[in-house]
Amino acid sequence: MNSIDRLDAQIIGRLTVDARTSVADLAADLGVSRATVQTRIRRLEETGVLLGFRPIIDLSAVGMPVQALVSLELDQRKMPHVVTGLKALPEVLEIKIQAGHEDLLVHVAISSLEALQVLTASIVDIDGVRKTTSTFSVATPIPYRVQPLLDHITADAGWGRSTPAP
Repeated sequence: MNSIDRLDAQIIGRLTVDARTSVADLAADLGVSRATVQTRIRRLEETGVLLGFRPIIDLSAVGMPVQALVSLELDQRKMPHVVTGLKALPEVLEIKIQAGHEDLLVHVAISSLEALQVLTASIVDIDGVRKTTSTFSVATPIPYRVQPLLDHITADAGWGRSTPAP
């Protein structure tokens, strides 16, 4: 298990708000050296804690205002084939394997409810898909976030490897 401390969590938090923040600005904001920030970011990347930096896209602004979660019931022996088929659909944003009644949870973005009907028909046509159930997203009161969790798990970790929190 990778461990992080409060300084790591604060670096991640600032990068989450603005991934283009310079190392110099991070160092100044946190009261540590640039070398410390660079070393921390490199270690977070090398240990797989920090997986990368991505732009956040307003899907409505690019003509895809409808988001839905489509649960799939599968012939589980065909899951690799189904995942490959889903990957070929550009509207598929993310796939999660689930435990429970449905096997996959597919996050999609589409232009309209009619487009969702066409998309789900395409999904059902994939060999191995038995059934789909769609749930629409009408608002996102809490967008994807990790900072509260990181703050929670590092609350007693100190700030820096051997330094208590300021």
